[in-house]
Amino acid sequence: MNENLSLQQRRERAVPRGVASATQVFIDRAENAEMWDVEGNRYIDFAGGIAVLNTGHRNPAVMDAVQHQLDRFTHTAFQVCPYERYVQLCERLNALAPFDGEAKTILFTTGSEATENAVKIARVATGRSAVIAFGGGFHGRTLLASAMTGKVNPYKRGFGPMPGEVYHAPFPTGLNGASIEASMAAMQQMFAADLEPERVAAIIVEPVQGEGGFHVAPPEFLIALRKLCDDHGILLIADEVQSGFARTGTLFAVENSGVQPDMVCMAKSLAGGFPLSGVIGRAEVMDAVEPGGLGGTYAGSPLGCAAALAVLDVIEKDGLCARALAIGQVMKDRLIGWTKAGMPVANVRGLGAMIGFDVVDANGKPDGARCKAVTRAALEKGLIVLSCGTGGEAIRILVPLTADDGLIDEGFAILADALAHLSVSEAA
Repeated sequence: MNENLSLQQRRERAVPRGVASATQVFIDRAENAEMWDVEGNRYIDFAGGIAVLNTGHRNPAVMDAVQHQLDRFTHTAFQVCPYERYVQLCERLNALAPFDGEAKTILFTTGSEATENAVKIARVATGRSAVIAFGGGFHGRTLLASAMTGKVNPYKRGFGPMPGEVYHAPFPTGLNGASIEASMAAMQQMFAADLEPERVAAIIVEPVQGEGGFHVAPPEFLIALRKLCDDHGILLIADEVQSGFARTGTLFAVENSGVQPDMVCMAKSLAGGFPLSGVIGRAEVMDAVEPGGLGGTYAGSPLGCAAALAVLDVIEKDGLCARALAIGQVMKDRLIGWTKAGMPVANVRGLGAMIGFDVVDANGKPDGARCKAVTRAALEKGLIVLSCGTGGEAIRILVPLTADDGLIDEGFAILADALAHLSVSEAA
């Protein structure tokens, strides 16, 4: 019996089916943008642990920083005995905040903790309770985060009543009439029919939707949201959990629009594969919560802080923002070329190296089943790539920014073969 199959059978007996895996490939080791499974098979990684590995698997600088911290201590709980690396990381993030004025940062462990704590802070700072999010948005799997997530299946199905005071407006994807004007009009209708704007604590938005399909929030939309927030005393939260840390060609995706949020949620590539998240916010907003109201036992782990400080060094030293722009343009040009060549590819989109596209049927309509077939065929050929979108219709590319050009070319060749294999298998 092969090892992957044996481990999959053990997984099915030991792990509840509620946690799904995109593949049945069990990884044994990884390096930069390559992984090897327990049977020795090599894979090119275009998933990056779902946007966690912008600096690659086992980046040497990150590993050295973590090893140095391991030799000193692994945990004290910052609420019991604080440590310098937490403070040092917050200082560096405050200096990088995508807004003017004094900033403060608090650290957590997961992306859901970041989004939920941003809402907690906003509620205290404004004295209000309601939150507006967007259809197709993804903000995590814990209960309040699930309520803010704009997709029922599988994130809300069967979990009973969601926390109240969370409202959704359409996100302007530019598809099927989903325009900026329609989204803003929907919010005005919400204010007329459901709640007064003076009850809204925050609007939370992904500058580039992740799970929702890699749709980029148009700058004009973010500008309109900023004005709406300013007009009504609402805080604007940028959820950068998936889009942050050089992926879009800037440290944070919202910087591409020129709009300044009041808070930024971050996680994933912040710590290069180690669990760490946080919220950067305007100092007066962040200080609204009384001592003891925020935190967590593992929040701001010493190992995560050490890794994150090294990540910030790597992004700067290796010019990863510029690298994201360069490889992103190459990937976009190639995908657009595929559309012109008649391959089942449409709606190429993204910022920097956060690139997505729809897999379409013979009539040019996005097709989730076909997309799944493409990811499966790519896996068989040695490429790990993920789907996304409300109907699973989109391929998202999250290759580590440290991958060399040859490896990216090799991955795209496999992806092209997978798309061609789809067409051939359907014709057969």
